[in-house]
Amino acid sequence: MDTSRAREQLRRRFHFSPDAEASPNREGYAGPEASTAVKKKEKPLPRLNIHSGFWILASIVVTYYVDFFNTVKEHFPTSRWFLVGSALLLISLSIAFYCILYLEWYHGIEDYDVRYPTLIPITTAAFIVAGICFNIAFWPVWSLFTPLLLFTQFMGVMMLISLLG
Repeated sequence: MDTSRAREQLRRRFHFSPDAEASPNREGYAGPEASTAVKKKEKPLPRLNIHSGFWILASIVVTYYVDFFNTVKEHFPTSRWFLVGSALLLISLSIAFYCILYLEWYHGIEDYDVRYPTLIPITTAAFIVAGICFNIAFWPVWSLFTPLLLFTQFMGVMMLISLLG
């Protein structure tokens, strides 16, 4: 089967017009003009979609229903696990702000993960250990619901941050 006949069959099968096909160059590569035509037709995804709206709403409901801020204020000013988790979360957020604000925005270093390869693993480890500490600290209050409640809070905050950026 020759190539012109095969192209004609594909056009008929998928209802393409003859001018919709990009002309390939030497190696069969359609070139950058084909990809730009596809990019022009694609719509950007909306920032607020059902998924992010669900997590933000769920986080608000959980915060209200379990009286999150009063629980933290009354039960945990002296809890060792809560203080260690807060310190690790502060370290994690400090490194993240250092990477995003100082290195990327101020100095223009977009590949900070290549130039400083230890920053991302340290931030991730500090955040995971902080989550474990918070689960241990909140376990006497909410028991088996603690991981679920903290995960819902985490996802709500992440979706809220994604709306900003």
